[in-house]
Amino acid sequence: MDPVEQLLHPVRLRIVHALSAAGTLTVAQMCARMPEIPKITLYRQVAQLTEGGFVEVDGEQRVRGAVERRYRLRRDRPAIDAGAAAAMSPDDHRRGFAAAMAVLIAEFNAYLDREGADPAADSVSYRQGTLWLSPDELTAMTADLLAVLRDRLANAPAPGRAPYLLSAILFPAGQPPTPPAGG
Repeated sequence: MDPVEQLLHPVRLRIVHALSAAGTLTVAQMCARMPEIPKITLYRQVAQLTEGGFVEVDGEQRVRGAVERRYRLRRDRPAIDAGAAAAMSPDDHRRGFAAAMAVLIAEFNAYLDREGADPAADSVSYRQGTLWLSPDELTAMTADLLAVLRDRLANAPAPGRAPYLLSAILFPAGQPPTPPAGG
């Protein structure tokens, strides 16, 4: 299965997010993080991610006669690069967006359901706004945002750090304005 097909599935995408935040997890730990997803579904989706080269076994141990595996994201995992994104059909983009939104909603609900969740203290934000940008301004803004985020993407778990889910959504909104006559 190609990276687009692998990641356009909301449960697999949530597993990738969970492993990205935690480093390694067992399926039992994933179940604790995503209690609304049946254990058999998590096993099936972890197996697909493993077969697809996204996830690997980090270790295993015997627990009550069964082998329990710890999983982690592969460093050399496939990705949806610019070429793969350009080859996606409109329906692929619809499925990808729907999967991303389903994951975002599920993760936000899991956050709110946590004991002691405090959106104000945790600086929770979900703002939207319209930006008017030329293609050159869009390119410059994207480069600026990537520069700001690049150093922080390398942060590892450490005391005092909590994982934050950042979801950037950017697309042309509405129809472009019609230029004035004669202009």
